[in-house]
Amino acid sequence: MRIVKADTKKQLKQFVKFPWKIYSKSGKWVPPLISSAKGIISEGKNPFWLHARRQLFLAYEGNNNNVIGRIAAIIDYNYISFQDDKCGFFGFFECIDDVQTAKSLFCAAQEWLNEQGVKKMIGPMNPSTNDKCGFLLEGFDLHPSLMMPYTPEYYLKLAERSGLKKIKELYAYDMTVSADSRLKRLEHVVEMAKKKLPGLKIRTIGKHSYEKDLKVAISIYNRAWEKNWGFVPWSYEEFVSIASKLKMIIDPEMAVIASIGEEPIGMLVPLPDYNQVLRKLNGKIFPFGIFKFLYYRRKIDALRLMVMGVVKEYRRKGIEAVMYEKSLKNALRIGYKHCELSWVLDDNIMTQRTAEMMNGRVYKKYAVYGN
Repeated sequence: MRIVKADTKKQLKQFVKFPWKIYSKSGKWVPPLISSAKGIISEGKNPFWLHARRQLFLAYEGNNNNVIGRIAAIIDYNYISFQDDKCGFFGFFECIDDVQTAKSLFCAAQEWLNEQGVKKMIGPMNPSTNDKCGFLLEGFDLHPSLMMPYTPEYYLKLAERSGLKKIKELYAYDMTVSADSRLKRLEHVVEMAKKKLPGLKIRTIGKHSYEKDLKVAISIYNRAWEKNWGFVPWSYEEFVSIASKLKMIIDPEMAVIASIGEEPIGMLVPLPDYNQVLRKLNGKIFPFGIFKFLYYRRKIDALRLMVMGVVKEYRRKGIEAVMYEKSLKNALRIGYKHCELSWVLDDNIMTQRTAEMMNGRVYKKYAVYGN
């Protein structure tokens, strides 16, 4: 077994396509679009790399060209600056069930970080805390939701036997979309919130005001999440890049913005779970995958609530409940059946209680490891 820096065009192709070897026998992994997977690691296409560096590695079996593992060593200078934490990431880890191969990959990533003067390493971050994070810890019999990872159970063993320790757990909640007792509880909280905040306004994102609403969303996101573990503000370039992709899949009737007068103070953004479509495409949308895409997207019956927050000054005033009520009623009208709230930090008690109030239950867990 040998570890090689993946710098050539051929090696980048091997890096991107290697997961298909690992998950060929798994019925739960959802293949990403190959074009999207390439774009994420491409320094010329992903604006994340404007403030970050990375080194990709491949593990080969013996002297042949058979790939048996991959990893990326990542330095996000915005993370180091904002968190005041000189810590690097490992990401995009995939490996056969072999401790020596895994240990060699983790060591290669750590050694590269050491060469850059970064001693700490956590992950997996793919490539940052604003993207797919963690190894799957519980829920191996379930498909992942949109933009959430799926990894084999043995990755936990590989990480621990390589000397890494679990430092954080991330939760995913499953919530049924139904007209049950939650609506009455929400309506009571909403009524109280509106009495306390008569200037409170709730609206959905407009199809014709998407660019304007994008700027509003950036402002809310960077203020509402600034104290969260691992948080890094999105740059404008990153947010625009992500939002331009999400524009094709977002359901405007589900995304909610809260404001007091003209001041935006909160947002709730559930996305249709397009993983229900992607698992039919095997990574390719052209030339024939487009027909499957158009057919199966009409059958999406689940959401992933990926962004929900209120700026600090207006928390604990019932605004979350007002946004939830608006979104839940729209979801019922449109016909969605389930919603995943993810991910939630293991120490974020307030969001956990909100999820429980919505009859949510933890049905998947993820683990972040570090040295």
